[in-house]
Amino acid sequence: MKKFLIVLIASSITSFAFAKKVKFSVDLSDETVNANGVHVMGDFQKAAGYADDWAPDLTELTQEGTTNIYSIVVNIPAGKKYEYRFVNGHFSYEAEYVPNESRLIDPDFDNRWIYIDSLDNGTTDIGAIKFAKNAPANKFLLRFKVNMLKQFPLDLSNKNNIPHVEGSFQNWSTTATILYAPNDTIFEYIAYVPAGTYQFKYINGNSIAKEETVPAACATSGNRSVTVSADVVLDPVCFSSCINCGGSVGIAKQSRLKKINLFPNPSSDYTTLRFNDGDFNHTVNILDIAGKIVRTYENYNKAELRIDRDELNAGIYFISSQDSKKNLATSKWIVQ
Repeated sequence: MKKFLIVLIASSITSFAFAKKVKFSVDLSDETVNANGVHVMGDFQKAAGYADDWAPDLTELTQEGTTNIYSIVVNIPAGKKYEYRFVNGHFSYEAEYVPNESRLIDPDFDNRWIYIDSLDNGTTDIGAIKFAKNAPANKFLLRFKVNMLKQFPLDLSNKNNIPHVEGSFQNWSTTATILYAPNDTIFEYIAYVPAGTYQFKYINGNSIAKEETVPAACATSGNRSVTVSADVVLDPVCFSSCINCGGSVGIAKQSRLKKINLFPNPSSDYTTLRFNDGDFNHTVNILDIAGKIVRTYENYNKAELRIDRDELNAGIYFISSQDSKKNLATSKWIVQ
């Protein structure tokens, strides 16, 4: 039943999508700007009218005056999550390496992400994030996480019922900051804030009547509190609780195996994957740095798998193995 509820989340959140202007911008003040220009690539590109997603040379950013900031405004459907990375040049290998704090779920896949709401007709300005860093200049990343497990089933057929966060970082607006659930029951939001101390609350919707009650043991004046002097990723807490409540459930909850063994790695012609779980039914996916599956081995039933380079270009790839019990293991493969 819980898996079914999670599917409802994914489908209902997108049901109120419509076109919205989104501004992507990057600060290259710490970089030498590539002569081939500055670009952004991601899974939004087709929706924005470009020929393909994850194309490093199609969506060029424009320099803002004489600054080191490059930006572009695109029209894409709202009510959706998007992943993206900036490219200092026009090849995939020139894309930034995104820090763990900014990544979506799995730290092996280094994409930035943003959930675009549909609350107004203005332009969503993400902010001029420093290339390969977590936040714009003079600000820090603050990543909120709340586990809504005990509030299930959630009625997400209307955007007003999707969990929000309010706080001193955004003038205590109950409607301005919508959360996204990349990990089933755990809803998240990334804010960029100056150093300081902030109070906040989670909301099961977008009205004061649906605010959580923060227990006294973890409350400051009835609110949650966080002091920011560096990038902060908050631990998930259960709604109206001081602790987490069992973590994520459903389709995204999968036990993690130890990291699979690859040798040689780096390699120029092949690598061998050695399974360490005693299972003899694996599905193995090879993914490129953008997270696209470029090769699949299904129902593999031996203890080792030789993976030949064949037509793969030099670069970084990720090998994901799933056993018969749906346990996952991942490892990075560097092809020279």
